Amino acid sequence: MLYTHAAADLVRQTFVLTGRRRLSHEAVERAFQLAWHRWPEVATDRDPAGWVRAAAYEYAMSPWHRLRPVHRHPDEPPAEPARRELLAALHALPPAYLRTLLLYDGLGLDLPETAAETEASTPAAAHRVLHAREAVAGQLPRLAGEDALQDELRALVSGGPDPGPSPARDVRTGCERRAEVWTRVVVVATALIAAATALALLTSPGHYEPPMPPTRQVEGVPAPHNGPQRLTAEDRKLRDRLAAEPAAGPERLLPGLG
Repeated sequence: MLYTHAAADLVRQTFVLTGRRRLSHEAVERAFQLAWHRWPEVATDRDPAGWVRAAAYEYAMSPWHRLRPVHRHPDEPPAEPARRELLAALHALPPAYLRTLLLYDGLGLDLPETAAETEASTPAAAHRVLHAREAVAGQLPRLAGEDALQDELRALVSGGPDPGPSPARDVRTGCERRAEVWTRVVVVATALIAAATALALLTSPGHYEPPMPPTRQVEGVPAPHNGPQRLTAEDRKLRDRLAAEPAAGPERLLPGLG
């Protein structure tokens, strides 16, 4: 089984990348859970172990782990001075350089395979290996030779702490539970979206209602007054004259009676 064959080695490798045992176990378990979800793709891959390794490396080196309190600080370094110094020098490298160096010098992959797994061109992978070697040798002069660095790096990978990976059954059960939880979340979210859509359709108007135009002040309209308008002296004189006429009006406005 792929998990039984590769899990322990992957835990040691991811520990070299991260310096955190708990994160190393978590990365390997998540990688295998992803592989089980995408098993048709993994089973037909030319290197299933390499597929899982790439997934574990990606998870282990994700920068968001720095925001998690449990993974904010690395574990206690190894007791042996040589291993402790090498691990510190490796963790001073940029993540892409560290990953490339581990694949090429630590695991013995050839340059095209290393480039493919790190999604880089072959010249870029070679550049990373050379600069990583120079940076490590700058801190540890005893590793200036290519063979010396490869020997110590491979010893660091193979002689890491006892990985003790979780049983495959437990990892697979956790994978199924996580899938079940996400399925429920998707179902609930879909139901909520459908309910919100139905409510919007029921409460929205059935026809287009143009918006009310903005109000504006109408000019030229006299201001309202309380009660009848006050008469001027000329107005009162005209009123008395009209009242004195026959039939309360000028004769020319009335029809003749005979």
